[in-house]
Order: sequence, then structure tokens, then C-alpha cells
Amino acid sequence: MQTVDCEGKTTREINREIHRVIEAGEKEITLLNPRARHNLAVAILRPVRIIIEGSVGYYCAGMIGGPTVEIRGSAGWGLAECMMAGTVVVDGNAGNGAAASIRGGTVVIRGDAAARAGISMKGGCLIIEGNAGYMTGFMAQKGTIVILGDADEALADSMYEAEIFVAGRIAELGNDAVVHEPSPGDLAAVSATLSRFDLSVPRTLQKVVAGRKLWNFDKKDFELWKEAL
Repeated sequence: MQTVDCEGKTTREINREIHRVIEAGEKEITLLNPRARHNLAVAILRPVRIIIEGSVGYYCAGMIGGPTVEIRGSAGWGLAECMMAGTVVVDGNAGNGAAASIRGGTVVIRGDAAARAGISMKGGCLIIEGNAGYMTGFMAQKGTIVILGDADEALADSMYEAEIFVAGRIAELGNDAVVHEPSPGDLAAVSATLSRFDLSVPRTLQKVVAGRKLWNFDKKDFELWKEAL
């Protein structure tokens, strides 16, 4: 294992050091003293393991394609934005826009996620062990979101083919979002995903999907579209 001490270094210097160590063939890297710096561990495209000992700022692990990033603290806005593949696990809470526009991989937030988690997802999976904030899953196109706590207002607003599973209370559904009973296949798939992180399927689980009324514009539905916009 290689250690990178962030103390006294700029974000650019830290990221250059991470990439240099990876190019040298190291498979496991520990970052010390991150002190909530922004943009750490971005654009990493190899299957390495990166452990960050402390909280991080905005856009940590953005645009990655393969690594496992473990954050032993909390994360600011934009965690794992545009991730293509890999795994990101946050021991604490995450700020706005966690897992925004991800295309693959899995993001696990052990605490709560703030507003707009999983917006515009195009694949992959987001697991929130705590509560999910306002507008989670907004315009999510594909992928899966599992919320083991409660979900705030505007859940799944204007969503497309993504699916959201909620164990707790839903404060309010977003535009065109509907609740279905999960099928045995749904429960099996969620169970398999959660088991990777030593989590079990809760006793009750609601499945939220798109009602598909906003998928195609029709002037007859103008009032519905006006409400959504």
C-alpha cells in the first residue's frame, strides 16, 4: 500500500501524485489529511483501491471508470459525478447532487444524502442508507436508487426508466412518479445488490417508477407539462 499525505499540497499536486503512483503499478493507495479538499481522486480509470482517511469536499471521485474509492468521513456536493464504473463508499453523509449523471458502478452513502441525489442518472446504482433529500432521482434516465431511510419531497420528479426503492416514508412524489408493488424479481435484485455491502432488504419496500405521462409531449397534456416545468 502506498500513502499520499495531502498536508501542504494543492489539489492538483495530490491528484498528480495519485496518478503517478498508479502509473508505477500500485494497486492500493491511502490519502491522509484530505481536510475536505475539493476534486480529489478524479478521472481515475484503473481498478485500484483508494482509501481517503477523512472528509472530502466537492466532486470527489468524479469521472472515474473502475476504481474503488472509500471515504472515511463525509463528502460535499457532486460526489462521483459522471462516474462510468467502479465503487464509491462514503462512511458519512453526502452533499447535493451525489451520483449525478453516473453511467455505471455503485455509490453507497452510509449516512444521509442531501438534495438531488441521483439526478440524470444514466445507469449504475445509488444506495442511501439514511434519508434522501429533495428531488432525489430527478430526470433519472436509467439505473437504480435504493433508499433505506425516508425520502423527501419531489421524489423521482420527471423520471424516465430508472427505478427507486424506498424503505421508509415518502414525503411527496414528484411529477409523473407512481408507486408500484415490487415484484419477487425486484426484491431479489435489490437483495443481491445490498448484500455486497452487508445490508439486508427491509421488511417493507416501495418501488417508484415513472407514470410515463411526460415521456412524450402532447398539447392535450399542456397543463401537466406546465406544472412539471
